[in-house]
Amino acid sequence: MRRWLWAAALALCAHPALAQDIATLVADRVEILADTVLVAEGAVEIRQRGITLTAARVTFDAARDSLTIEGPIVLSDAGGTRVLADQAKLSADLRNGIMTGARLVLEQQLQLAADELQRVGGRYTELGRTVASSCQVCAANPVPIWEIRAQSVVHDQLEQQLYFTGAQLRFFGVPVFYIPRLRMPDPGLNRASGFLQPDVRITNRLGYGIIQPYFLVIDPSRDLTLAPYLTSRQGRSLGLRYRQAYDSGQVEVNGALSTDRILPDELRGYLFATGAFSLPRGFALTFGLQAVSDKGYLIDYGISERDYLDSFVEVQRVNRDEFVLGRVHYYESLRDAPDPTRPSSMIDLINVRRMSLPGLGGAASLRYLLSGENRVSSSVRDSNGDGIADGLQTAQALIGLDWNRNWYLPGGLVATAQALGQADVIAVNQDPTYPARIGRLYGALGGKLGWPLRRVENGGAIQVLEPAAQVLLSPGSTPDVPNEDSRLIEFDEGNLFSLNRFPGSDEVELGNRAALGLNWTRLAVDGSAVALTLGRVLRQEDLDQFSRSSGLDGTASDWLVGMQILSAQGFGLTQRLLVGDQAALTAAEARLNWAAGDFGLMSGYFYSISDPADGKPDPISELTIGGNWNMAANWTGEASLRHDFIAGRASRASVGFKYRNECMLVDLSLSRWFADSTSVTPTTEFNIAVDLLGFGGSAAPGPARRCRS
Repeated sequence: MRRWLWAAALALCAHPALAQDIATLVADRVEILADTVLVAEGAVEIRQRGITLTAARVTFDAARDSLTIEGPIVLSDAGGTRVLADQAKLSADLRNGIMTGARLVLEQQLQLAADELQRVGGRYTELGRTVASSCQVCAANPVPIWEIRAQSVVHDQLEQQLYFTGAQLRFFGVPVFYIPRLRMPDPGLNRASGFLQPDVRITNRLGYGIIQPYFLVIDPSRDLTLAPYLTSRQGRSLGLRYRQAYDSGQVEVNGALSTDRILPDELRGYLFATGAFSLPRGFALTFGLQAVSDKGYLIDYGISERDYLDSFVEVQRVNRDEFVLGRVHYYESLRDAPDPTRPSSMIDLINVRRMSLPGLGGAASLRYLLSGENRVSSSVRDSNGDGIADGLQTAQALIGLDWNRNWYLPGGLVATAQALGQADVIAVNQDPTYPARIGRLYGALGGKLGWPLRRVENGGAIQVLEPAAQVLLSPGSTPDVPNEDSRLIEFDEGNLFSLNRFPGSDEVELGNRAALGLNWTRLAVDGSAVALTLGRVLRQEDLDQFSRSSGLDGTASDWLVGMQILSAQGFGLTQRLLVGDQAALTAAEARLNWAAGDFGLMSGYFYSISDPADGKPDPISELTIGGNWNMAANWTGEASLRHDFIAGRASRASVGFKYRNECMLVDLSLSRWFADSTSVTPTTEFNIAVDLLGFGGSAAPGPARRCRS
């Protein structure tokens, strides 16, 4: 069949007004009648100014500047809007006219069907009696899950808005709501003012409740979300979220004000604010503000499970050879019995520079530190008998240099020289057990010898076995200083050969010592890997620096046993054990991840012996497990559990289900918080949220339902 291509078809018809906008017409047959009428038949396609029209027959009348079109008709534009119709009468530029038996399809998701559709100015599309839905409809299932019926609908293509008049929301054909006027964003718009999906929530403390957020676009860089929350037990709350973007960063503020019967005589609430900005010369600024009216508010309203607040300001710069950090933190505990060792505020100025020392080679790091910590109290005594002064203020200035260099020896041996030296001055206030000013010098010198052995299996897998030993010489004593930042000590594969295993700067590791370790790794060709680590630290004498639960106390530490398994099939296991000479378990930690097809599992376990000196009056044995699975084509589920074996009960449990198809998302969740204290009581919460997909900002659609006869 011969195809005809007509460029500037309107100009050929001697219509000068439209000759400015070149149109392209393709058809099987083209005929010109009476010099002013053009008839195109057979797979007709017209393209003009980003608009494409396909039809069975098109008649252009130049005298009347109109197109008469016979269907099936498909009219689409670059914005993702498509109109399907049986017949149409449009202007020559395709921007105005009437279409009958029409359907408006937005972003290939939301469909609006009407007997008649009118295009106005290329911007507005007006539909008469309309049915709107994104649900699949077929002969076997003629009624959609949900639909909006309206007397008329106007689609503003420029503003990407849908305006419904006389709207009625139906589920399975049953009317549920009637709204005289309704405005909704079209699917292509991700940000527009209007009501968001409501959230139905049920808790044992607040009763039945509903949250109805309203999203307000202030301008292209700012928006505000207001979320009223009404409950059956006289709970009244107004939540807000404010966001603002700048050329160099962004700010977000979340908060709420509430009244309820839990604390009937108080105005409750919280305020969280965060921000991040890029500064000149490669610096970055981050800050956070956290405040709450009472210790139980965050749990009661399902906002957070945190047990302390951290407000901070940080400025940092990181490049190849330098790290700069300045930070200020303020802490507030939400526990009934706050940790007496946690400072209420701290400030740090840190600068670390990497370099090569002339004449020595290797790699060196020069560190400068200025820090201050404050634990607020009006008392200078130990009023609760925990061995720690109630109030304490410290300030520290430190300069330190560490250095290491490797040599590769015959036989594959790797020798490493290591050195560390530092000097600091600490000022102490409000603790009479320490001098007002303490000066300290510290150093460590030694080396490490490793022998990495490599073996390649016949199948291509690689095994690496590396025994290693480290010897360090260090002073046996330094002036005693308050320990505010080095209390949480972990003995693991990362610090087996460290020069100083204390995480902060207040404490330094003293005494002559040796570390022995053995690492074995197997790397398979399919990407799976197995790694084992065995290590121990030996000391010339016990200087009583470490707690029992750290595994580092005594002249011989516990045995460190580490294992990591990574499978190409999605299985991962990381485990760490601290085991004493009599096979007594001091600490254990395990993390498991497994993803297999439609199922995923995440689990963690932690165990530690009791150690009052380390803030653990009782043993810790806690399991955390969570999973998710695709139950069916449209159903997904997830569950989590945190169980305290010492208390003999769960501390947190939750389960949730989601149903998602081509037009609707239903989210159900049930959670239980088992905490029991004077400020936080056990809380059960049930949530249900329904999202009608197809409008702006909605979630991605799921698999379409099958139409069965």
